[in-house]
Amino acid sequence: MADAGNAGNTRLAIVAGLTMIGIYAIQFVAARFSLREHLTATDLAALRFGGAGAVFLPIVWRSGFANMRALGWRRALALAALAGLPYPLIINWGLTYAPAAHAAALCPASIVFFSSLLSRVFFNDSVSQQRTIGVVVIVAGLLLFIAPARDGASSVLIGDILFIGSGLMFSTYAVLVRQWRADPVTATAAVVLLSCLPLPLLYLFAPSHIHAASAMEIVSQIVIQGILAGAAAMFLYTYIVRQLGPQAASLFLPGIPIATVLVGMAVLGETPMAIQFAAIAIMAAGMAFSAIGRRGAGANLNAPAPGGS
Repeated sequence: MADAGNAGNTRLAIVAGLTMIGIYAIQFVAARFSLREHLTATDLAALRFGGAGAVFLPIVWRSGFANMRALGWRRALALAALAGLPYPLIINWGLTYAPAAHAAALCPASIVFFSSLLSRVFFNDSVSQQRTIGVVVIVAGLLLFIAPARDGASSVLIGDILFIGSGLMFSTYAVLVRQWRADPVTATAAVVLLSCLPLPLLYLFAPSHIHAASAMEIVSQIVIQGILAGAAAMFLYTYIVRQLGPQAASLFLPGIPIATVLVGMAVLGETPMAIQFAAIAIMAAGMAFSAIGRRGAGANLNAPAPGGS
């Protein structure tokens, strides 16, 4: 009976992982679509945290604010600065320059790379030869991916740099979560709720085209960016970590750029160059190879999944 239960949990975790990949693929493509049509980067960030805040506020209210107080305001503010409102703003800003496939490839790959680097620097984690090879492969894929942008449109290179910078931000956030032993759900709730506080100021002073968008587009982005990407994906990743462990959970990351390329081609008509298809395959292989060889940091770092825009 126990074996049957474990098999059932494993199947559910796999379904959760595939669902999470689908959410992030749709999120990147939906953000790119609205940024090309009506909404601004600040509009999408506001809709993301407005939707996620509507999910987390009742949860925190029901459970009380004891966990939030235990985390501390200074730590909560630091985490919010790294993975809160500035994080999707940077990604959305990058999406105004570069296609959705670029964000889906560069964000997860840079998170894996910087997480490995920062864990080594700050925690002196041992790194297996397999994981080292995986990180080197990721770097090679990153350089290959942005090579056409260096020789062509400079605006695309700006977007790629912003995506890589967002990976550094989230990796730093994850390191702090580990160092402070913060509960992933509490940390995420703190980030979401603190990010909701400046939303009225964004509405008043930041560039906005939200009035040009239809009600359907606004509601769709609240659901996709906020409820699905901001809340549901985090829950799914936490469930996968609990059932399969962080190493196995990270194996789903390479599926994000692949799924986003397919959705982006169908919805946006954005087809990467042949060299970028190769780079995506290289980065996906590097992420999978690095995840399989994880130890040390990977066993202890149960941070939420890397969010998108």
